[in-house]
Amino acid sequence: MAALRAALRALFAAPRARSPPLGRRPPPAPRSASAAARGAAMEPAPRWLAGLRFDNRALRALPVETPPPGPEGAPSAPRPVPGACFSRVRPAPLRQPRLVALSEPALALLGLGAPPADAAAREAREAEAALFFSGNALLPGAEPAAHCYCGHQFGQFAGQLGDGAAMYLGEVCTAAGERWELQLKGAGPTPFSRQADGRKVLRSSIREFLCSEAMFHLGIPTTRAGACVTSQSTVVRDVFYDGNPKYEKCTVVLRIASTFLRFGSFEIFKPADEHTGREGPSVGRNDIRVQMLDYVIGTFYPEIQATHAEDRVQRNAAFFREVTRRTAWMVAEWQCVGFCHGVLNTDNMSIVGLTIDYGPFGFLDRYDPDHVCNASDNAGRYTYSKQPEVCKWNLQKLLEALEPELPRELGEAILAEEFDSEFHRHYLQKMRRKLGLVRKELDDDGALVAKLLETMHLTGADFTNTFYVLSSFPVGPEALGLPEFLAALTAQCASLEELKLAFRPQMDPRQLSMMLMLAQSNPQLFALIGTRANVTKELERVEQQSRLEQLSPAELLSKNQGHWADWLQQYRARLEKDREGVSDEEAWQAERMRVMHANNPKYVLRNYIAQNAIEAAENGDFSEVRRVLELLETPYHRAGEAAQVPEATEPEGASGADSGGHSYSSKPPLWAAELCVT
Repeated sequence: MAALRAALRALFAAPRARSPPLGRRPPPAPRSASAAARGAAMEPAPRWLAGLRFDNRALRALPVETPPPGPEGAPSAPRPVPGACFSRVRPAPLRQPRLVALSEPALALLGLGAPPADAAAREAREAEAALFFSGNALLPGAEPAAHCYCGHQFGQFAGQLGDGAAMYLGEVCTAAGERWELQLKGAGPTPFSRQADGRKVLRSSIREFLCSEAMFHLGIPTTRAGACVTSQSTVVRDVFYDGNPKYEKCTVVLRIASTFLRFGSFEIFKPADEHTGREGPSVGRNDIRVQMLDYVIGTFYPEIQATHAEDRVQRNAAFFREVTRRTAWMVAEWQCVGFCHGVLNTDNMSIVGLTIDYGPFGFLDRYDPDHVCNASDNAGRYTYSKQPEVCKWNLQKLLEALEPELPRELGEAILAEEFDSEFHRHYLQKMRRKLGLVRKELDDDGALVAKLLETMHLTGADFTNTFYVLSSFPVGPEALGLPEFLAALTAQCASLEELKLAFRPQMDPRQLSMMLMLAQSNPQLFALIGTRANVTKELERVEQQSRLEQLSPAELLSKNQGHWADWLQQYRARLEKDREGVSDEEAWQAERMRVMHANNPKYVLRNYIAQNAIEAAENGDFSEVRRVLELLETPYHRAGEAAQVPEATEPEGASGADSGGHSYSSKPPLWAAELCVT
């Protein structure tokens, strides 16, 4: 039993977070940035950014805590912030900030013009962006503050969280009558930083910067990213929590949205949780909850405020109904492009239905409904297929946080009535467009989509490329080119080598054997440990690995061709029904192609593409970040462009830093399976 206990401790021991282990020293730290701190005291005047006009409504409408006095320039200590929605803060300056990239479409929201043609003017513009978007200087009218919120993390109430690494700068009002909140992510410590340093590093910042813009251009509601600025300041990070810390460059992302308020913003009033014992910092302050509802509805849902001005309960119900619809629509869009968020906690859910907080996200490569993009999600709570139900669960927590201003029974009735129906309606509409079903909506379309996904799962098909290839499916009684099409489609399926890598066992055989012995000898203890799902999945891997060892590449190809031939027969029959009664077949075909090309992206931000850009940037070359950003601004088939079948696999060793012959639309190389995002 002693050996068993020791093995269990080793198997389930929690990894040490962030700090290096005892007995090991990180590399020596670079020189102090105190000179930069002194220089930040005098704010330089902006030129390019001088036209930004701030009107910080959130700080006027909601209670703001003024930090207790401390040494001048020192960050406020982590602490509970009761009775307030914001706390005033100050960005901590960085040493030698340097621009990684700007997103011109995002900055255009603020009324900032296109980059000048003159190289010197462009260089001055980039220097100004590095200065102000790093937090080293403040724009006139900016009022930095950190937002207080709580959250349910991985299903458990965590109490006060808040902006531990992000800072509200203010709200820019444009000539077009729009209002945009600016936020710096990674600008230094706040009262909500807990034991962390309030910094973000280059790799995570590049991922957030690129994905924010990628999602927008895919047509998915999202916060935006206007700039990414790195520096010579460093922090220690243990990337995989494996006792191997290293210094990484501090980096800041300029984020833009109508608001960064979230479900967790309303959880600051939560009384002590029955499971964790934690409570929100503003328990009992229903007056602030009323203020928040008035502000959120009046500012971001003015039509609801106008319609229900005399009835607060109906107003709040209409607000919750609209949040429910927007959330259902958003997650349906995620599912249709294979996007996995990774950390769907209530504090990462936008109150206006935006994708928010890009951390360990990922896009599906090989289709797997149980794909987990976050290596920290050991229980698989946030798998791809569970995202809709998790969003619905989070909405349940939101309606509980709105009580008594929204009676719980009324909120639950709205959630039951709206979420599932809105999600399935929009999901099926989008899938019909992805399949080019442009004229008729049939009752069995859902079954056709389900069978497609089952076929993709059985064959290990690449999610993005399979839909893109389907746009070239030959239609018509002559069925010319069908063998060539089937070959192109099966080329997007996982190879034997890929499958063996994907299904390799994750446990040491001795650990698995001990777990199975424990399940038989002491099922109560086994259930208490909570590893049944992990052991079941491991047994499936072992069984699948055994089957793969008995399979040849030719046999795998033959099986895949059979699966796809069966589904394509159903698909052809459905297209024939869509074509029935068409007088102009050429126009129908052109419309089908147009709709499919507009809904099936050629490019998404695959992990290996982001990793290539990160590695180049860590070596001082930002050109790949900028190249990928430009590519992601036009993810769909371009008008007039020849429809090309994506390459089967990215060549091994290909690097984004070398554009020669590089394909961004191919299946990922084998090494991409080793990438780990936490």
